[in-house]
Amino acid sequence: MFSIVAFTLASALAASAAEFTVAVGANNMLAFDPPSVMAQPGDMIHFEFQNKNHSVTQSTFASPCSKSTSGVDSGFMLVDAAATSHPIWTLQISDTTPLWFYCAQTNPVPHCAAGMVFAVNPTADKTFDQFQTAAKAGGSGNSTTEAPGSNSVIPAPTALPTAGGAGAGTSASVSAGTGASVSVGAGGFTTSVSNAAATGTNSAAGAATTSANPNSAVGLSSAGAVSLVSIFAAVAGFML
Repeated sequence: MFSIVAFTLASALAASAAEFTVAVGANNMLAFDPPSVMAQPGDMIHFEFQNKNHSVTQSTFASPCSKSTSGVDSGFMLVDAAATSHPIWTLQISDTTPLWFYCAQTNPVPHCAAGMVFAVNPTADKTFDQFQTAAKAGGSGNSTTEAPGSNSVIPAPTALPTAGGAGAGTSASVSAGTGASVSVGAGGFTTSVSNAAATGTNSAAGAATTSANPNSAVGLSSAGAVSLVSIFAAVAGFML
C-alpha cells in the first residue's frame, strides 16, 4: 500500500513541474530572454544557446560577475551562426532559494558588465534590476563562495517545450554531441547538455574544444529527464 501511495505522489509531483525556456544570446543580443523566472521545486529551466559563445555561470547577488566557487557552470557553448540546432543546458529547481547567474564571456567585451545576467526567484529585497545594475557597475572580481544549494541540472529533452511555466556540488563536466551527458554533483547538482555542435574556449570565435565545468562528481548517460524523486520512490516501493 505504501509503495503505491509513494509512487503515485512522486508521479504527481513530476507531472506538475513547470518548464521554462531561456534563450541565451538570441538575435545577437547580450542577454538572457527572459532575464528572470519565478520557479517552484521540481520546475525545470532549459537554457538554449542560440549563437556566438556564451555560458551560464552561477555567481552571487553581492558579486554578480564573479564565479561562485560552489556554484554550477555550463561552460562556454560555441554556436555557429548557421547552426540549425542549439545546445540545451537544463537546471531543475529543488527549492525557492534565489539563484544568480551571468555569462562569463569577456571577449571582445565582458558580457556580464553589459548586463548579461539571469536570476531565479529574485526577491523584493534582492531584485533582478538591482542585480543587473550592480553587474553593469562593475560587479566583477575573484570567484566567490556561497552556501551549497540543492537544485539539480538534469538531462535536457530532445525537444524544447512549446510554452514555459509560470547550490552546488564539488566538481562536473559537460560534453558536445547529439545525446545528453549527465554529471551528478556531490552537493545535489547535476549538469547536462544536448544537441551541442561544439563547446568553446573564452573567445569570441571560440576554439572547438570541450569545456570543463567545475561542478560535478560522477558522469553517466541518459536520454530523458527522469525525476530522481520518482526513482527513489519506486525503488523504495519495490523493496517493501
